[in-house]
Amino acid sequence: MKETPRSQKTAGDPTAARPQHRPGRVFGRTGASSSGIPHRSDGRPPQTPRGARRPGPGGRLGTTPPVPGRPTFLSGRLDSVGPCGSLFLLGAFALCAVLFALVTWQVVAGGSLRDADERLGRAAFGHGPTWLTEFLADLGGLPVAVPVLAAVVGYALWRGHRARAVAVALAMVAVPVLVVPLKLWTDRPGPLTVESGYYPSGHTATAMVAYCGAALLLSPLAGRGTGRDTGRAWVMPVAVVLSAATGIGLVLRGYHWPLDVLGSWLLCGMLLVLLVAALRWIDNRGAAGTGADDRQGVGPDRIG
Repeated sequence: MKETPRSQKTAGDPTAARPQHRPGRVFGRTGASSSGIPHRSDGRPPQTPRGARRPGPGGRLGTTPPVPGRPTFLSGRLDSVGPCGSLFLLGAFALCAVLFALVTWQVVAGGSLRDADERLGRAAFGHGPTWLTEFLADLGGLPVAVPVLAAVVGYALWRGHRARAVAVALAMVAVPVLVVPLKLWTDRPGPLTVESGYYPSGHTATAMVAYCGAALLLSPLAGRGTGRDTGRAWVMPVAVVLSAATGIGLVLRGYHWPLDVLGSWLLCGMLLVLLVAALRWIDNRGAAGTGADDRQGVGPDRIG
């Protein structure tokens, strides 16, 4: 930095070499120079003295938690979902319930929505390559969807997640318990047959619960041990695509009306919301148990 040249008038004045203290003024960082404690320019001590700061990771000075970071609801863990997540689950369940009741009422009463549904279904039948639409429709069959879920359940059991695996398996068992009575009650004929019992679609329900349930069970395990969340990022989108593809294939092949598929999506949406809540409760209970063990000194890191 360039020094400001002193005036020739004051260059030889010995009193001009040192600044003069003026009454009512406080010099910055000089309020208590004799004690060695830095002070603010207004005479007050600093709000956070260096000696009072808590060390961060690695013994370095830093901020104390909570620190800014990624919101917990984006972390991919069900046990980190806060009150906003609970409200979202409640809202999703209520929305699916209202829409399912509306669609079911239109199907049973033969309302205008059912008429529009049948027109749309007839217009969609036969579109697309037969081999592709048949393959998509078969994704919801028991020989395809259930073995996929069974493999993921077995993997979760092998990893020691017994409670989570049982919850997902029970959700799969609930599918026929919910779908079969509704089929008998609505008694809706199929698009290309005189037989009844097509609402809601069983293949769509099987695919949605099997694939999305497997994703919920697999996502906490997919990226564990690698330090990355890459595995968690793709399992649920793949499950959603498979579920949607199954319903589209069923409609294009003429196996179901569009409302049959939509009704299954709404019904299984409620079921999956309950499954997410159950898995969240299981995760919270496990986290609470682990914390209690750690406080007692018998946690997994303290054994031996």
